[in-house]
Amino acid sequence: MTDNTEKDPQDWVSGDDPMTGAQASYLKTLSEQAHAPDPSERKVTKAEASELIDHLRAQAGIDN
Repeated sequence: MTDNTEKDPQDWVSGDDPMTGAQASYLKTLSEQAHAPDPSERKVTKAEASELIDHLRAQAGIDN
């Protein structure tokens, strides 16, 4: 049986929509924790925001 509970953000139907307010807020928090530039001020899609969140979580040492 294949587990499809996680879908690649690039395959999301709404992946090209602008990031949500929750994603922007979380990106701001994560960027502070990771000592990285805040990407929440840029125009970012939902899919890009999801990938940035994963990247910043790893950079900040936060487990999934």
